[in-house]
Amino acid sequence: MDSQLFIMTTNFRIYLRIILAFALFFVLINGYCQDKDSVKEITLPSVIIKAFEQNRKLKDVPAAVNYIGKQNLESFSPSSIVSAINSTPGVRMEERSPGSYRLNIRGSSLRSPFGVRNVKIYYNDIPYTDPGGQSYLNELGYYNFNSIEIIKGPNNSLYGAGTGGVLLIESLSEKEKSGISSEYSAGSYGLQNMYASITTGSDKIVSRVGFQHQQSDGYRDHSKLKRDVLGWNGLFRFGEKRLLKTTFLYGDLFYETPGALTKAEFDADPKAARPGNASFPGAVSANASVHQKMFLAGASFTQPITSKLQNKTTLYGMFTDFRNPNINNYDKSSEPHTGGRTVFKFVQPVKNGILSLDAGGEFQEGFTTVSIHKNINGNADTLRTYDEINNRQSFVFAQASLDVNYWTIITGASWNTLRVRFQRFIPAPLGKQSRTFNNEIAPRFALMKKFKNLNLYTSVAKGFSPPSTDELLPTGGAINIGLNAEEGTNYDIGMKGTFFKDLYVDINVFFFSLTNTIVQRRDAGGGNFFVNAGKTKQHGTETVISYPLFLSSKKIKSSLFWLSHTWHDFHYKEFKQLTNDFSGKQLPSIAPHTISSGIDILMSNGLLGTITYLYSDKIPLNDANTEYAKSYHLLGVKIGYEKWVKNKFRCKIFAGVENLLNETYSLGNDINGFGGRYYNAAPKRNFYASIALQFLQKK
Repeated sequence: MDSQLFIMTTNFRIYLRIILAFALFFVLINGYCQDKDSVKEITLPSVIIKAFEQNRKLKDVPAAVNYIGKQNLESFSPSSIVSAINSTPGVRMEERSPGSYRLNIRGSSLRSPFGVRNVKIYYNDIPYTDPGGQSYLNELGYYNFNSIEIIKGPNNSLYGAGTGGVLLIESLSEKEKSGISSEYSAGSYGLQNMYASITTGSDKIVSRVGFQHQQSDGYRDHSKLKRDVLGWNGLFRFGEKRLLKTTFLYGDLFYETPGALTKAEFDADPKAARPGNASFPGAVSANASVHQKMFLAGASFTQPITSKLQNKTTLYGMFTDFRNPNINNYDKSSEPHTGGRTVFKFVQPVKNGILSLDAGGEFQEGFTTVSIHKNINGNADTLRTYDEINNRQSFVFAQASLDVNYWTIITGASWNTLRVRFQRFIPAPLGKQSRTFNNEIAPRFALMKKFKNLNLYTSVAKGFSPPSTDELLPTGGAINIGLNAEEGTNYDIGMKGTFFKDLYVDINVFFFSLTNTIVQRRDAGGGNFFVNAGKTKQHGTETVISYPLFLSSKKIKSSLFWLSHTWHDFHYKEFKQLTNDFSGKQLPSIAPHTISSGIDILMSNGLLGTITYLYSDKIPLNDANTEYAKSYHLLGVKIGYEKWVKNKFRCKIFAGVENLLNETYSLGNDINGFGGRYYNAAPKRNFYASIALQFLQKK
């Protein structure tokens, strides 16, 4: 009882400090701002987003969608997008070590030991997720993101197979001005972050070439990072309705993987890398690391066919070279793939409304070779296996949207197919193996009623998610061609509205059931293998509140207070593995409650400040729920100064601190880790400082 009282008292003190910090910030700023002559508008609900090919205001989209814009990204360190994404409800982005990302949308990371799976990603209209189901999100640097739209839940009706969600990423704004920009940041643990870009163009043309370099020694032993990204993006308008978007991207990423620790090792020294034993080398002696090189080239072209019909077609090619020495072996893979997407949109005015029809398809094909070698001190040695894999995925879709008399009705469906062909040549030819996943029509229906300041909506969607290539043919485990696709049905009920003139509220309640759930397991050497895990039941609420502070003050150029809360109640409905019955247990990797909040202020005299806070509830680490990662509180502060000279030259200087409370916590846990190896420690209190220069060309 004394220990529980101590924990409660400690948590109360932490909450009290946070409340006092926020209160002090309010008092200082509010005391400075007394003018009442100008009025500013909240912009978040008015943001135009592209989800479901609708180009609607955020508040008018009948779906659970998170939007992350430049203001959200700039509230945190310019070295990572992790904190910005984690400030939104229903989404958790993890970083097991610098550069090793994992994305969890409503439990989607249950089957992701590393990387991003069961989430479809589009980058400048290009299908960034490869046909095998893997998304190398870590190849993108901070400056590749101008905006991010996160659609939560199954959305097979327009974006193909997947039950986790969809990310729509844009790297360039149509409002960019010609000029030269540069930024340099430095911080704790050897962090250096450099960026330079040249933007040219006019009202009809925007072209940007940018290069970014990032390096860090990492908080943990054996966790260095080096990332170089060279990119070119263009927006070319031909008349009023023709738009060509071009994308060129080259990335070179290297990071060391220190490996997961047991609870005893984590408590003794969270900075340590995984030690070796009699059976396996440690992370350092194995030189456990990842080296990826990626090349992406693609374009999308939007053009009118008639006054009511238009088409947008995207074509791309992508190549990834992957090297991964680990404590099991040395993995090499070559992963070229190509594909395209086309969407026809027909718009017809009707009495008191508008009817919009979308139809199209998407096709991708990949040709992967994978070789597994013996690892000798981080060098590839004897060849153990050599495989060739051909992935082909395609789907066709149709969607109808009717806006009439303050009602919005959207219905859509798709038909999906995925074919995997696999052949092993070494150590002995196994002959060709093939697996095809066909899905019946995957429908989605959404309904929204619009009132003066409030929109109410509901939707139902059926989705399926076939196993990725890495799950069918894991490098650390046995081949499992018999793995089945997940199938799920999701129900959403939500409200989006503005109250008291400028208080924006977005609340969503969802119910999601999943069958044939794919979950990962780990063997003694850290190798991964996957099984279907019966049924799950998942429901929860996700809430966003935002309010622009000090609207009537001339001394405030922009300001925003935001708060998000997530409640997820996820359990196995039915899951038995051998003699173990996990039915009724919490799904591992899911925090029941998370809270994120912050205040952004930019004054008219150039001073700027941000306070951010994140709370994560304790997280079950295995199916049996016998181990939990403890809850934690993260507090961040950022202050700076921005100066414009004749609206042509800008200098911005800022500094910040993350994890101000110096918490010890694990940001990316290895779920169901063999031998209790779950923990990957995140940095404790750390600092950063940055200077940004921008020169805009005179017209």
